[in-house]
Amino acid sequence: ETEVMVDPASETDPMVTEDPMMDTMATQSIAEIAADNENLTILTAALQSAGLDTMLMDAGEYTVFAPTDDAFVPVLDALGVTKEELLANTELLNEVLPYHVVPMVVTATEIPYGTDIETANGETISISDANIITDATGNTANITGTDIMATNGVVHTIDTVLMPE
Repeated sequence: ETEVMVDPASETDPMVTEDPMMDTMATQSIAEIAADNENLTILTAALQSAGLDTMLMDAGEYTVFAPTDDAFVPVLDALGVTKEELLANTELLNEVLPYHVVPMVVTATEIPYGTDIETANGETISISDANIITDATGNTANITGTDIMATNGVVHTIDTVLMPE
């Protein structure tokens, strides 16, 4: 009897396929991911209202700390406005929204804990090793979801809207 040796590297497994979630994430921009996320509807509307959604659809390298819909509730209460009134205030949106964008890709494993990180509006934030963001005014936000990969960067969800000075 002859024993046949098969090189395992030459075998292919027809059942092994690429992760379909990675394909989906890799083909959507940050703006498209936000628009498809049922917990980011206010952020999506705010980006559209401020005209910033096109920037987050373009090629580039961005990290977005995306406030969830629940994160906007205290902001509406503090400002004494409705969601519609907030979305109509494009001046405020153009100050606040870039505060949530870092002009480079920073995945969860690459977060420079305890270091100032400059945001798209020139202000800085820092992130503790407990995944708490602190801004220049002392406001904090917890990172609640990480590494939602996009064609032009990454999205991390947060539980508070950061407000610049």
